[in-house]
Amino acid sequence: MSTLQTIQRMMAEQFELEEDKLTPDAELEALGLDSLSVIEFMFNIEDEFNIKLPDERVELKTIQDIASVVDRLIAEQGAAK
Repeated sequence: MSTLQTIQRMMAEQFELEEDKLTPDAELEALGLDSLSVIEFMFNIEDEFNIKLPDERVELKTIQDIASVVDRLIAEQGAAK
């Protein structure tokens, strides 16, 4: 399962959203997710992928944005281990 697919599955479960609406270009705001919901979700992302999110704020507008950040962090943090 790809990073994107895992994130889509997690979002469907956590926010009770229909998976067919969770396209890569779906905007988080349009899905009804406010910034607090996204922050809470990102903590679950850290646990699921065993990564540490940076302290600096990263702009996340779409599901693909989340997947791209996670893929980058996996690559960076995996190389550092």
